[in-house]
Amino acid sequence: MQVFVESVGLLGPGLSGWPASRPVLTGVAPYVPGEVPLPSPDALPAAERRRTGLEVRLALNAGLDALVRSARPPETLASVFTSCCGEGHAIHQICEALATAERVVSPTSFHNSVHNAPAGYWSIAQRSQAPSTSLCCFEWSFNAGLLEACAYCLTEARPVLLISYDLPYPEPVHAVWPMTGTLGAALLLAPRATSASFARLDVQTETDARAPTRMQDPALEALRSGNPTGRALPLLRALAGPAPERLVLEYLTDSAALVTVTPC
Repeated sequence: MQVFVESVGLLGPGLSGWPASRPVLTGVAPYVPGEVPLPSPDALPAAERRRTGLEVRLALNAGLDALVRSARPPETLASVFTSCCGEGHAIHQICEALATAERVVSPTSFHNSVHNAPAGYWSIAQRSQAPSTSLCCFEWSFNAGLLEACAYCLTEARPVLLISYDLPYPEPVHAVWPMTGTLGAALLLAPRATSASFARLDVQTETDARAPTRMQDPALEALRSGNPTGRALPLLRALAGPAPERLVLEYLTDSAALVTVTPC
């Protein structure tokens, strides 16, 4: 599959938007982890802003970071949302409520608990009726989302916005499935080269497990290996650099996604 990248969004510890993150990913600037602000997007009506959880805010802010550098009308963009852990904080609130004698579940928590909640809030914020897919593939969720977005982009011959987001569960689930950091990433993909395209992706899969491409910085590598959306970091590093690069991204236990990044 061959698609073209028109813009990128990134939000994580020490990665405050794509322009500021590029020199960090390429090693020009040091990586200094920090807090990840998750404001509720102003594009949402006031009632919806009050209901948003952390996962929704992470996904929407990552997507909005990509749209800042795109001239495409956001309401026309198809989207693919992918996350390993989905709405962990909403699920935690529901479980806490069910453990009480009253067992009264907050309607907002229930509303936010479904896996496609960010996609719903996104459609409201952008006033969009464009197609959207929400999926999960455990720790390989980013790569599953990338393959889905590329396939949709080409079969439907239309641009697609891919948004991947993951942040740690609260305890006690965090002790069972520990995760490193809070990370959201977005790619705006197009089926054909345009004046906005800055890189071409050639993507394929193979059923031959290979060692994945890693990050050279130890802290960024910990984020890559410890957060499912972190599997996007080698691809984002290649997109931030000036040279072609061939990457191996983990996908399922016995497969890999091979991605060649070629600057346009």
